[in-house]
Amino acid sequence: MAIAATKGIKESVFEWEGKDRNGKIVRGETRAGGDNQVQAMLRRQGVIPTKIKKRKTKGGKKIKPKDIALFTRQLATMMKAGVPLLQAFDIVGRGNTNPSVTRLLNDIRTDVETGTSLSAAFRKHPMYFDSLYCNLVEAGEAAGILEALLDRLATYMEKTEAIKSKIKSALMYPISVIVVAFVVVTIIMIFVIPAFKEVFTSFGADLPAPTLLVMGISDYFVQWWWLIFGVIGGGFYFFMQAWKRNERMQQFMDRAMLKLPIFGVLIEKSCVARWTRTLSTMFAAGVPLVEALDSVGGASGNYVYLSATEKIQQEVATGTSLTAAMTNANVFPSMVLQMCAIGEESGSIDHMLGKAADFYEAEVDDMVAGLSSLMEPIIIVFLGTLIGGIVVSMYLPIFKLGQVV
Repeated sequence: MAIAATKGIKESVFEWEGKDRNGKIVRGETRAGGDNQVQAMLRRQGVIPTKIKKRKTKGGKKIKPKDIALFTRQLATMMKAGVPLLQAFDIVGRGNTNPSVTRLLNDIRTDVETGTSLSAAFRKHPMYFDSLYCNLVEAGEAAGILEALLDRLATYMEKTEAIKSKIKSALMYPISVIVVAFVVVTIIMIFVIPAFKEVFTSFGADLPAPTLLVMGISDYFVQWWWLIFGVIGGGFYFFMQAWKRNERMQQFMDRAMLKLPIFGVLIEKSCVARWTRTLSTMFAAGVPLVEALDSVGGASGNYVYLSATEKIQQEVATGTSLTAAMTNANVFPSMVLQMCAIGEESGSIDHMLGKAADFYEAEVDDMVAGLSSLMEPIIIVFLGTLIGGIVVSMYLPIFKLGQVV
């Protein structure tokens, strides 16, 4: 009954100071449900507490995949150096600048300290550690090669995050330019064009068609600017929320992204790179193929590849070879299929898929670099045409008056 009663108590970190049996001052920290628990624990250890203070918990920033990748790399490095697991968690937790990560690591450390396996402790936090991560850690614990698999897992996460970052930067560049262009045009339409309109009205002459068009758009902006911003802002917000929360919307957008000109090829290559890298990592860890495919589809980051992976898994479970099942899915390039076939024949699928992942990751790097250089002149022409067209249309009446004079 006492155990059941304490289960619901929220534990906090307490910093304490006291004297041991020899009268020496000792300090430390511990997790407990309250001051009384800390006092009781210290007295059992022969320490007379003189000061017990609850540590203030800062809000901390949101935990990102990059934080988990960094933690995995640090943990793998320390375990390779022979640092005990619990001590490694202490070192990583204390050295992290994000209080949210420190709290997460402290929770995991507490679970491990009380006898829970590391993979089971990770599974309690599915928001940060997905099934792929937990399966690999579990395989490492079972085989006694946890530090090697953590190192492989850290490499996998670093490469995956690098690809995601490159894709985001490639997509964000044109989007940010369009936003800036819209803001500049809005300022011109609301503040600059009306001033020109007052001057032209005083002339009492007929204005050219481009000038009348720009002035008409300016009038619309001045009168309805709140509606324009409301519709665009609200539409964007609801679109993003639907994309995040609605499964059908996610499926539609994933298919549409693959069909985009230029960017679709980039997204496809990044999906293939992540798919092959994930399966290669799972194979190298000794995870059975059918079980490994559970995590592979979601890791690709696209519904098209997720549904294709589910079909591949069903076919492989009934005895079809991996290469044949991937061919039937009709979403993988011929090079990946050939590499997979060679891997199946030679018994080194993990090695061949790793080579394919290396190739497509390099392709993504080259394509992002090429897109950056290609987008610059396109954006300059776009902005020049837009802003230049507005400026010329407003100066046409002045040119006309100059010719008359």
